[in-house]
Amino acid sequence: MRITKVYTRTGDKGGTRLVGGRKVSKDDIRIETYGTSDELNSILGIVRAELARSQAPSDARTQLDSWLEAVQNDLFNLGSDLATLVEDRWEGIRLVNEADVKRLEDEIDAMNEILPPLEEFILPGGGPVSAFLHQGRTVCRRAERLVVTLQREQEINPQAVVYLNRLSDWLFVAGRWVAKAMNEPEFLWDRTR
Repeated sequence: MRITKVYTRTGDKGGTRLVGGRKVSKDDIRIETYGTSDELNSILGIVRAELARSQAPSDARTQLDSWLEAVQNDLFNLGSDLATLVEDRWEGIRLVNEADVKRLEDEIDAMNEILPPLEEFILPGGGPVSAFLHQGRTVCRRAERLVVTLQREQEINPQAVVYLNRLSDWLFVAGRWVAKAMNEPEFLWDRTR
């Protein structure tokens, strides 16, 4: 793909086009879903930038960055899929699939091996990398809710919901994992406050 001109003026009156050419309003649920996926991807870009300048051990930094790069690519694939009606998909379109979900599950299991069991809910925070991962988790949950709404109205890739559900778990565990790797505290919910 080669983009030579960023502005087109086609959206100046509140409309846009899906992949395949169908015109829709910019507040269409389909636009909202892939826009939220894009928002999540941007947050993961912030995570990677913070990670690069963090004091995390180099092996942990390299590992998490590699995982995040794969997730960012998945999110672009998901966004492309969500921007395309089923009838407008092309041969070879990359959709999130069971293998992507399995990869996330394997990474969750690997991260969990070094983490103590949870005894209470965790307050989002800790260091910047962990905090941004928790922010990503909340945006991921919003994306998941929007995709569920879209799925009720239109046919979509059923793995989209599964992927986002697992990704939100992944982001939670990654926030804990990087906090441990960096010796940053986890703040537990105090039910008495």
